Amino acid sequence: MIDWSCIDTVLLDMDGTLLDLHYDNAFWFDHLPRTWGERRGLGLHEARSVIHGQAESRRGTLDFYCMAYWSELLELDVAALNTELAHLIGLRPQVPEFLEWLGAAGKRRVLVTNSHRSGLDFKLARTGLAAWLDEIICAHDLALPKEAPDFWPRLQAQQGFDPARTLLVDDNAHVLRAARDYGIGHLLAIAQPDSRAQPQFLPDLPMLESFRQLLPQT
Repeated sequence: MIDWSCIDTVLLDMDGTLLDLHYDNAFWFDHLPRTWGERRGLGLHEARSVIHGQAESRRGTLDFYCMAYWSELLELDVAALNTELAHLIGLRPQVPEFLEWLGAAGKRRVLVTNSHRSGLDFKLARTGLAAWLDEIICAHDLALPKEAPDFWPRLQAQQGFDPARTLLVDDNAHVLRAARDYGIGHLLAIAQPDSRAQPQFLPDLPMLESFRQLLPQT
C-alpha cells in the first residue's frame, strides 16, 4: 500500500485514527447532551438537537474542538465532564505495533490533532501514547484547525518536513483534502474511526481498514 522508501515523516491524527472514536461519539452524542439537558429540564433528543445545531455552526473552526468554548456556551465544565467516560478511551488495534515499527524504520512520528489541549493531555495520560511519538502538535497552538488551508504551511514551517515525502493518516475527509491541496504527497483515510459505527467511504481518498495493512508481512 505504501512505498516507505518515499516517506520520511508520518503525520498522525489522534481521535478516530490512533484512538477509537467511540469515546468521543459517546461523549458528544450522549453523555454531554444528556447531562446538559437534565440540568435544564430537556429530554435527550431536544438537548442533542440544540447542541448539535451549535456545533454545526462552528464546524471547521477551532471553537468546534475547544472545551473552553463549549464550557462557556453551555455553562458547564466540559473538561471535567469529559473525564467521566475515561473507561471508553482506547487505542485502535495494532497502533502500538505500527508506531514502534515506524520508529525502528527511522520515520518521524508526529501527532497532529485538533483536540483541545486539556482533552489531549488527558488522553495521552490515559493511553501512554506519547511514548511512541517523536512530536505532538496541537492545532490550537497554531491558531488554526487542520481543515484550514493555511494550517499546513504553518505546520510545515514549524516542523520542516518535505510535503512530498510525508504521509498523513486521518479520519477527517476535510482535513485530508486540505492536506492534499497543500501538497502532502501520501494520504490514508481511516475507514472505521468508531469501532461501533458503520465504516465511512470516501471515493476520492485511499482508505485504511487496519494498521495491520501497513505492517511488514511475517
